[in-house]
Amino acid sequence: MKRLLFIYNTHAGKGLLNRRLADVQQELTGAWDVTVHPTQGAGDATRVAQTRAEEFDRIVCAGGDGTLHEVVTGLMEAPRRPEIGYIPAGTTNDFAKNLSLPRGIAAAARTAAAGVPRAVDIGRFNEKYFIYVAAFGAFTDVAYNTPQPVKNVFGHMAYMLESVTRIGSIQAYPLRVEHDGGTEEGGFCYGMVSNTVSVGGFKGAAADTVRLDDGLFEVVLVRQPQNPIQLQAVIRALLAMAPDEGGLVTSFRTSRLKITSPQELPWTLDGEFGGAPSCAEIENCTRAVSIVYGK
Repeated sequence: MKRLLFIYNTHAGKGLLNRRLADVQQELTGAWDVTVHPTQGAGDATRVAQTRAEEFDRIVCAGGDGTLHEVVTGLMEAPRRPEIGYIPAGTTNDFAKNLSLPRGIAAAARTAAAGVPRAVDIGRFNEKYFIYVAAFGAFTDVAYNTPQPVKNVFGHMAYMLESVTRIGSIQAYPLRVEHDGGTEEGGFCYGMVSNTVSVGGFKGAAADTVRLDDGLFEVVLVRQPQNPIQLQAVIRALLAMAPDEGGLVTSFRTSRLKITSPQELPWTLDGEFGGAPSCAEIENCTRAVSIVYGK
């Protein structure tokens, strides 16, 4: 019988997963010899995935996108990369929206156990990795700090309302951005390198324009808006992954980038702080891991 390692975050979804463990394990044990590992703290899923990868045919992780991020990071440094199953049990679960996973923990566990994996691109950010988004500048925390009920009621307008309150503190960074199609230079207040249809619970790029295995990132760079009207136009363009009429938003696809700044530039990787390097070399690791999709 093939072997499966089940890694779960005990704190994901405010502890909801703990109450459903019996259901999850029931779904996993039908066709697999299952080993269970509850995470012991930050970085533990990375350590376990890396050190035990060769022992298993599939690793199923349950938690939020952060748990999946840790598992993928571990596998990227492992000598062998088993298949990955994902049971989204966090608050936002952005990456799950790319995979068309069924709703409900038991149904997701059934898919993670029985589904067929497909190859997925992974981003390399200097010596780190990200699954679906690397971003810098203004508003990088807005999507994660806006309460989900507010998003549900106001949709994209919730993003705009929160962003407008910050217009006076927006900082532009003088950057040189080298990519497959050329070079962009200027003062940019926001940048996003992504491979996803959702960031922070907001749907962005249309699903039919994003391919998780095409070796390309979707990139958006934003120059500094000067007033709330320009800002709203920028946010609409940002959420649509498209240029704005005022020319403040630049978008393109590329397999690699080199972003240099004369000062430290703070980044988030998959929603978590990713450091503040003055030079970020970002590479698409094409079809680097295999993750189970839904329909």
